[in-house]
Order: sequence, then C-alpha cells, then structure tokens
Amino acid sequence: MSKINLVTVCGHNTTMLRHMLNHYKDIVDDIFVVVYLSSDKDRVLSEVKKITRDLNIDIHKQTIEEPFNWERVTELYNETKLLKPNDWWIVSDDDEFHLYPKPINQLIEDCEENGYKFITGAFLDRIGEGGSFPSIDDDSDIWNEFPLAGTFRYPISNACPNKTVVMKGDIQVTNGQHYAMIDGQDTYGDRWMHDLRYPVGDCFIQVNHFKWDVSVLNRLRDVSRIKKSYTFHEEYKKMFDYIIDNFGRININDERFMIERASKNYSDYTQWDEIRVQSLEYKV
Repeated sequence: MSKINLVTVCGHNTTMLRHMLNHYKDIVDDIFVVVYLSSDKDRVLSEVKKITRDLNIDIHKQTIEEPFNWERVTELYNETKLLKPNDWWIVSDDDEFHLYPKPINQLIEDCEENGYKFITGAFLDRIGEGGSFPSIDDDSDIWNEFPLAGTFRYPISNACPNKTVVMKGDIQVTNGQHYAMIDGQDTYGDRWMHDLRYPVGDCFIQVNHFKWDVSVLNRLRDVSRIKKSYTFHEEYKKMFDYIIDNFGRININDERFMIERASKNYSDYTQWDEIRVQSLEYKV
C-alpha cells in the first residue's frame, strides 16, 4: 500500500496545533507542516517551532503572505501534495480532527482496490459545555473540553459544510479544501458524486471542527473586517453577530444545530446521517 502523509497549513493561531498533530501522528508515515506568516516578526513561527520540535516533526516550509488569503492557503496544500503525487494524503487544518468509520489503512486499501482517488466528509462542530467557548492550552483534554457536537456554521451562515479530506497527491482541492478538482473541474453540485470518489454511503468522514474556543470571537471579527471583498466575509460576520446576539454562547437547544453529546468515537454522534444528507444537498 502507498504511504500516507499529513499536510497542514498553520499560522493564524496555534492553540490546537499540538493536539492536532498528536491526533494524526500515529496513523501517517510523514507529516508536512507549512507555516503561513503575515510577517517575518510573527510570533506564530516561534510557537510552531516549539510544538514541532517537541513532537520531533520538521517544518516543511514557511512563507510570508497577506493575512487570511485562503486562495494561497489552498495553493500551499496542492503544491505540497504534488511533491509525492502517488502517495495518499490527509489534508487537515490545525483545528480539524478526522474520525473515520474504519481504520484509515482499510479505507486506503478500499480505494486502491476499487480505483477511488479521494474521500470526502463534512464538518462536525465541537462545542463547549452549555454552548460556551473553552480556554485551551497544551495540556487540555480537548474532547472533554468540547463534549458537544453538531452543525453550527452551516445553519447560521450557509458556510460550505463539505470537505475533501483524504486523497492521492495528484488530486487538487478547491479553496477551503471543500471539493476535489478533476480534469480542471471542481466536484461541486452534479459532479459531487464522481466515480473517483469513495461512495459517501459507505464512508463519510467526520471533520471534528475545534474552531470554537475562547479566541473565536476575535478571529471571526478580524476575518470579517479584513476580507470584505471575499464571500466568507459575510459568513464570518453572520457567525460573529449570532454569538454577540446570544450573549457569547451558542444556543445548544436550537434544533437547527443538531447538538448532542459525543466523544471521539465515530459512532457516538447519532445524527451523522442527517448531516451527510444535508451536506450533499448543499448549494451556494
């Protein structure tokens, strides 16, 4: 079986980076950390260096770019994967923790036996007790700090819930890693059910999204202010406004969010089929 690598592009916030690298390091052969900086004096670089040094991981690349340039982030993911186009790659932002319906090696074996080249999934937002935003450090047990799971981003802002998360190195992804690019076309809409995609009825990966910590309000505000010409500016503003209007919390009783308790087992979240259907029906 081909090697499995992890690539992550980090830079704006390192709160979850150590936890994320620990989540994947025992299931991959190699890890490629790309550091995205807004200046050569960015404090994030020293934080990433410490985390990777502690975990005996090399920094693959560091680059200075304008803040929150999601197109450039996607380019960095695609450029890195093309270094080893025949390998399999897990693509994950530093606040994304995949849970699989069966071991990743078995999923890759299924792909190689059936000619599939990419596997998809959707966000499962992780939320603090009572809809709160926990404060996280390197010693936190994040699954205990975020005991609730559901879908918050999509109902509030119509932010795309879909993710392309495991793929061969020669498969490119669109901005946000939401869709695969095949022969120059994205797999959005009618092209979502592509022959090269692992059938979603058999495998739809949970992308546990640990975005919602104590720093999230500042991050939502910063993005909505800086990138006003971008589509996601309005998405971030809607999420920010909702949290402000709800006194700094997420209403866990709102049925739209499908929030329930779930641990780190794939089968724990009982409404995953509903989220899968919702994600497949997504339209901009």
